Amino acid sequence: MTSPTVKLNSGHQMPLVGFGLWKVTNETCADQVYNAIKTGYRLFDGACDYGNEQESGQGVSRAIKEGFVKRSDLFLVSKLWNSFHDAPHVEPICRKQLSDWGIDYFDLYIMHFPISLKYVDPKDRYPPGFTYDGKNVVPGKASIQETWQAMEKLVDAGLAKSIGISNFAAVLLMDLLRYARIKPATLQIEHHPYLTQEGLLDLAKSEDIVVTAYSSFGPQSYNELELKKAQSTALLFDNPTIKKVAEKHGKTPAQVLLRWATQRGIAVIPKSNDQGRLKQNLDVTGWDLEKGDLEEISGLNQNLRFNDPLAVSPFQPLKVSIIAGLTS
Repeated sequence: MTSPTVKLNSGHQMPLVGFGLWKVTNETCADQVYNAIKTGYRLFDGACDYGNEQESGQGVSRAIKEGFVKRSDLFLVSKLWNSFHDAPHVEPICRKQLSDWGIDYFDLYIMHFPISLKYVDPKDRYPPGFTYDGKNVVPGKASIQETWQAMEKLVDAGLAKSIGISNFAAVLLMDLLRYARIKPATLQIEHHPYLTQEGLLDLAKSEDIVVTAYSSFGPQSYNELELKKAQSTALLFDNPTIKKVAEKHGKTPAQVLLRWATQRGIAVIPKSNDQGRLKQNLDVTGWDLEKGDLEEISGLNQNLRFNDPLAVSPFQPLKVSIIAGLTS
């Protein structure tokens, strides 16, 4: 079983269901990617900030060497981190990431956040995370326009077949479209029944930009980060509406949440290290929810966002400050 695809405005086909690499550990990543390919996954959504691109590439390389897929069968995604937004740093960091994956091009390369941070040399710390010196968040000076135009050159150079954006609000997307020579092929956002972002979805659709949802299971994705907002929010898996719809269709709550997205044309990138759930998460396109199901699930919206880049986490405490000596 493999996922159906959706045609991007760049002319390329992208699988509607992929495998997300956020929070996949270095120890298990290569095996998880390899097993996911054997299960039928073809899209892998990675990023500099995830810190596992070398291991992801090892899993890909193993699957190719063993004949399960060719490189052209796969749709490999990575993201430009905030510390590399200055135009001179965009191509070098993309080339480093390609080298880490062991490939010649990305099928899709995404601006991770519309946030510029002060450059951190990869030889000093990689991935750099949100801080400049391990404790202070120091803004950079690159505009989104500067960064996007540098990303367009990646397409010209054959380093990326398509480019996209992530975590953009509608106003930033509208501004980017004023000067973009190459329109974003995708917009990746936090999207689940507690945060439906219907206006942003409508804007993307009107501009022929495919939306990819991350954190499709809502607070479930953030509990292990010990975010209080997530811990105090009822799990979507336990929501009576989701459970009722799942029982009606003979599916799991996870499948219902993913199908709620894919049936509305939104790509998803769940992950699992359980073989049974890997197969279940891929089986979210060949059956339909009823119109009433879709509306009832969308009615759970609370405009509740969990991905806050400045949230304090016990794993990476952030002290937000602007230090004159560091911002010059």
